[in-house]
Amino acid sequence: MARARAAGESGMTTTRVRFAPSPTGLLHVGNARTALLNWLFAKKHGGQFLLRIDDTDAARSTKEFETAIYRDLEWLGLSWDASDRQAGRLAKYSAAFYRLQASGHVYPCYETEAELERQRSLLAARKLPPIYNRAALDPATRQKWEAEGRDPHWRFKLSRSKVRWTDLVRGTVEIDTATMSDPVLVRADGAFLYTLPSVADDIDMAISHVVRGEDHVTNTAAQIEIFRALGAEPPGFAHCSWRGGAGGEALSKRLGSLSLAQLRDDGLEPLAVAAYLAKIGTSDAVEPRQTLGELAGEFDFGKIGRAPAHFVPEELDLLNAKTLHILPYAAVKDRLRFHDEVIGQGEEIWNVLRPNLTRLSDAGDLLKLITGPVTPLIEGDLAARAAALLPPEPWDEASWGAWTKAVSAQTGAKGKALFHPLRLALTGAEHGPELKKLLPLIGRARTLARLEGKSA
Repeated sequence: MARARAAGESGMTTTRVRFAPSPTGLLHVGNARTALLNWLFAKKHGGQFLLRIDDTDAARSTKEFETAIYRDLEWLGLSWDASDRQAGRLAKYSAAFYRLQASGHVYPCYETEAELERQRSLLAARKLPPIYNRAALDPATRQKWEAEGRDPHWRFKLSRSKVRWTDLVRGTVEIDTATMSDPVLVRADGAFLYTLPSVADDIDMAISHVVRGEDHVTNTAAQIEIFRALGAEPPGFAHCSWRGGAGGEALSKRLGSLSLAQLRDDGLEPLAVAAYLAKIGTSDAVEPRQTLGELAGEFDFGKIGRAPAHFVPEELDLLNAKTLHILPYAAVKDRLRFHDEVIGQGEEIWNVLRPNLTRLSDAGDLLKLITGPVTPLIEGDLAARAAALLPPEPWDEASWGAWTKAVSAQTGAKGKALFHPLRLALTGAEHGPELKKLLPLIGRARTLARLEGKSA
């Protein structure tokens, strides 16, 4: 089966990518970036994003983790066009295996894990690469092991030649399969390892591009040979370097437990997480976006660098605040808990509060500056003198300037000496939203009470 042509090529068919997580744990930021890059690439080219649950490891896969994968992807905004589970496709993998067996591309091996480890140790002692010695291809050795009643595992016989492809991120890549061990496709207990199901599914699902981390680069050479052994043209590949922590250590070690669930529970905005994961490691600035569509429109593998993309939680926190500062009311209103007293002013209140938010949950605390009760902090007699000069309503943003000008003229207070005591009296806090915007929302009655030192 020929693969779909790369986006932009003549005669292009549908771009189809897949994300294939294992339900053996929660999605962490590394998984999430892989999923996101696949999704953005597909949407950029009007293609399809498929979700394939790799649950062939029955001992470790759980329904709870599978459900969590769906929930986390939905939270991030990554809808999928189709989904499947590998546990239900075992017959297809068996058929692919028998094709390889019939064509002589796989062979049985009988060494135990202890024997293989001993072989690797001997090679290491001689400073040689740990490449399987193909002892099982010797007829006499094979007969001996079979006579001992050993159950075989099955390896794919690599060509031991150079495999070359043009990677969408890394450019021309060439790997000599003579430097690799023949990969095990089926264990002695009959269970399939990752490699064959992945290739068989990519063929069956007409995957046009495989987008994943650069730790799979070497695997790709073997998989390309398996694609061709099954009579299929390999898909395009993009291997992204994203596993570096801020200090260069592996992300899986430093932040392996940093799951999307944790980010969600910490109150981070999914759009901020998506924008951060999409932009780190690229030539684009890490800046907020209002929609995933904007990120898709800007996506280009040519922008992704070869250097590791460093995930720095503090940078994500900053981007989260910037994201909230640009989000319109319509994007958040269903998640805000504005009660009936102010719901009619929801958009106006949001526009006043959002420049001071780091988490959406902060809006509830800031809303109290408007609705109260606020316990004022009174410094000196400025608040009382300002209360006597409070203008009548209606108020707008110009009211603050007119009022403070009158207070300054009456008291001689200017700058911080004028504005700081008024902020403490009106909000009970050192910092907060712009008072010229806040004042009309607080209203004259509450403003007067607070200036008089009353909780209101």
